[in-house]
Amino acid sequence: MLAFPAATAASAELHHYGDVVLAYETVAREAKAQGKSIADHTTHLIVHGVLHLLGFDHEANGEAKRMESRERAILARLGISDPYRVRVAHG
Repeated sequence: MLAFPAATAASAELHHYGDVVLAYETVAREAKAQGKSIADHTTHLIVHGVLHLLGFDHEANGEAKRMESRERAILARLGISDPYRVRVAHG
């Protein structure tokens, strides 16, 4: 997942904050390795990317906790379980 912030303030005024790009093969491989559905993993990556576009980051421990907490809350409202809970893929 890559997030590309919009380059200008005018973009934000138009509610274009940037772009989130996903590679299907990578998402599918990660989902399988993590024991998640492709749909749930894709949704998580989109939420993660949009939060980056809105200024969230996870470089420092406090920032990471804040961002992950926001991700968990958004995903829970969408019916998706905690993406940071450790899972073991079967098969």
